[in-house]
Amino acid sequence: MKKILLFILITFISCNKNNSASELSRIIKQFENYDSNTKEKSPLGDYSEENIKKYALFCENLLTDLNKINFNKLSDNDKISYELLGFILKFKKLDYDFKKHWNPILSDSGFHSSLTYRVKPLTNKKSALKYLKILKAIPKYIEQQKILIKKGLNAGMGQPLIIFKGYESTYNKHITDNAEENFYFSPFLTLPKSLGNQTIDSLKKAGKDAVENDIIPTFKDVKLFFEKEYFLNTRKKIGVSNTPNGINFYQNRIDYYTTLDYTPKEIHDIGLNEVKRIKKKMLQIINDLNYKKGFDSFINFLRTDPQFYSKSPKNLLINARNISKKLDEQLPRYFKTLPRKPYGVAAVPESIAPKYTAGRYVGTSLNSSEPGYYWVNTYDLKSRPLYSLPALTAHEAVPGHHLQGSLNNELSNSIPKFRRNLYLSAFGEGWGLYSEFLAEEMGIYETPYEHFGKLTYEMWRACRLVVDTGIHAFGWSRDQAVNFMKSNTALSIHEINTEIDRYISWPGQALAYKIGELKIRSLRKKVEKTLGQNFDIREFHELILEKGTVTLTILERRINQYLEKRKLE
Repeated sequence: MKKILLFILITFISCNKNNSASELSRIIKQFENYDSNTKEKSPLGDYSEENIKKYALFCENLLTDLNKINFNKLSDNDKISYELLGFILKFKKLDYDFKKHWNPILSDSGFHSSLTYRVKPLTNKKSALKYLKILKAIPKYIEQQKILIKKGLNAGMGQPLIIFKGYESTYNKHITDNAEENFYFSPFLTLPKSLGNQTIDSLKKAGKDAVENDIIPTFKDVKLFFEKEYFLNTRKKIGVSNTPNGINFYQNRIDYYTTLDYTPKEIHDIGLNEVKRIKKKMLQIINDLNYKKGFDSFINFLRTDPQFYSKSPKNLLINARNISKKLDEQLPRYFKTLPRKPYGVAAVPESIAPKYTAGRYVGTSLNSSEPGYYWVNTYDLKSRPLYSLPALTAHEAVPGHHLQGSLNNELSNSIPKFRRNLYLSAFGEGWGLYSEFLAEEMGIYETPYEHFGKLTYEMWRACRLVVDTGIHAFGWSRDQAVNFMKSNTALSIHEINTEIDRYISWPGQALAYKIGELKIRSLRKKVEKTLGQNFDIREFHELILEKGTVTLTILERRINQYLEKRKLE
């Protein structure tokens, strides 16, 4: 009788586990299929208010179903999927509640300039036809976005005018007299010869027609919209807390971008402490160089001496590629698993470079045959110091975003598709900044100036904690923010201005870098202290990356579980 009862109990528990896992799998498939079905209808998506509301309701209902699952009955990997999906669904719904879709404009990107990422080399007829569909979809996409933006303007949610200096470059460069000189036509200039002359001529003609009839008129309309309507109705105060429900929205952005529970004051204080700590290290380098004129003078020396700047865009790219190869060579010493996908080093497109950051990694979608790209901004060379290029490269290429993002994509069937596509800034940008720290161990910083460049990049991210919260929670002016960055970093004045505009227009995102890096470094310190001589850097990095993108809470739990397991060995 006891054996029968035991069998029934084991069967019941097993069924419950299976039911929980099956229900989770069903919900995940629903989530993934909704996204793919939407993309099938339009290559750029449906941005009507009705569809956005429908999606928010879908996420809310799916979250309700998810919360009914018995979390404790799931496997460790399913628990991660459960928590990540719950995190995503929660913030998708909150995005709608805060009407985030009414403000799809940033200082260095936005609803119209983000289309630049769609312009890629065409490797075959299929990719060319797909690109033509994208070009034809752009007018409707822009029109839908304008309708949403007007609602935001009427609700007092528009961006402040101060961030739009030089913004005309984001649309003027796409208004050309000749379609074949247009940036959006450029992929048709390098069609593979294997397609044959007849197919190439046909695709070029279709591309020219699309640019003439869809792209150029649409960007003329974008220009008219910004200059005759949007700029005339922007808000005066720069902090998002001054917008309707802005204080709560800023806390929401902190919760999302850090994936932790922090108040603006807590983050502000962390930033001030980090600024103090890093500045001490910077002053030590200045002292070691026997420079006697003080910190401010040294910063001015770095900003103005020609020895620290490339004389041509080509030279800057050559330097970036050289550093990339040095980093590539070091990877096997620090990582058990390396990505299969390669990456290229290329200039930021001219059409967006003036308002763009110093560099950025541009990844590719799942199953894409294209490489990733580390974009280097070659605009305004006097603003692109060579001493900070090693840190930038480590962050954007390897062991930073390319390595982490590609490994995440390549996790194959070990995690659901939504996780292979997932990017959370606290984890991704935290890893990027940690990679700058790791590059020091790899011996990439070869001169005192490059070590200082690494510190000024770290200081830059620490200053973000102070400046972002200062602007959006404590009433800082733009000048206050600029002066704080000028007095604590060696960033060029041009870059400081583009960065401050970015923080104004994108509340909370800049907090992710330092918060994420501090968490990863603290977890490494904990593992090193616990394991002592048994610490293995390759095993630690495998542990951080092997489950793909996670929240910092999940990451910390995984590290603690790992240490508990090691104690039992």
